[in-house]
Amino acid sequence: MEKQRNRKSNRDTVLQAAAHLFLTKGYQLTSMDDVVDNSKVSKTNIYYHFKSKEELLLHIIDQFILHYQEQIDSVLSRADLSVIDKLGSLLQIFVADNMQKDYLGGCPFLTFYTQVSNDSIEVQKKVRLFFEHQTDSLEKLLADAIQKKQIPEQTPVKQTASLIISSIEGGLFLAKATNKPQLLNDVFTSLAFLLK
Repeated sequence: MEKQRNRKSNRDTVLQAAAHLFLTKGYQLTSMDDVVDNSKVSKTNIYYHFKSKEELLLHIIDQFILHYQEQIDSVLSRADLSVIDKLGSLLQIFVADNMQKDYLGGCPFLTFYTQVSNDSIEVQKKVRLFFEHQTDSLEKLLADAIQKKQIPEQTPVKQTASLIISSIEGGLFLAKATNKPQLLNDVFTSLAFLLK
């Protein structure tokens, strides 16, 4: 009985296998037959759970959003950390995740977004909403930091939040493209310097 509870469902097995393939081989280059081969789940069973490859991708994106959102919200809710410490903790979330996985574009969301056609409106929407939520969260963090006098009061909140996200995303991509993971530490150092 215990073995059955610990065993992953076919649906979860497919999601894990497809996520790995989409992020390391590419969404466009991955066929459903590749997912079958990698997951060892029959095509019939896969299509029972997911009507199309894009629907499978949408479920994977939902999982990634939940994964990152929980971690990000946990860091941002910590009252014991300064804004710089929170930014460092956020960056460590992405660094740790990217050191363990080989995402084509550095960031899973960037990888997903750039590999689907312009017709994939739902994929684009999910990724856009994820980044909009992150930007809003950073704006609140920065506004709170200004109120607590942790950063200069003339800091342009909206622009700085966008700069932080752009720097993290760009850093993830450059670290991957140049095979220099230490670039992410440089991003943090630069952001911390700019916020003093």
